[in-house]
Amino acid sequence: MQNNTTETAEKNDFGRNWVISSRFLFHIQLFAIVAFVLGGCYGLYSMRYKGKPKVEVPESTLYTPKYN
Repeated sequence: MQNNTTETAEKNDFGRNWVISSRFLFHIQLFAIVAFVLGGCYGLYSMRYKGKPKVEVPESTLYTPKYN
């Protein structure tokens, strides 16, 4: 009875069972990559180019300047 209990404890132990631990770490890595990609996409979307602004240019700085 004692031996059976020890085997099930080792089977469910995260550090001893590499199948469970590798699956868990794979899902954590997948979640982290997806979170970083979605965060980067949102950052690019929020800082996107919103169009050509209306800028007042003095006439003296034009290609053909106009003087008074």
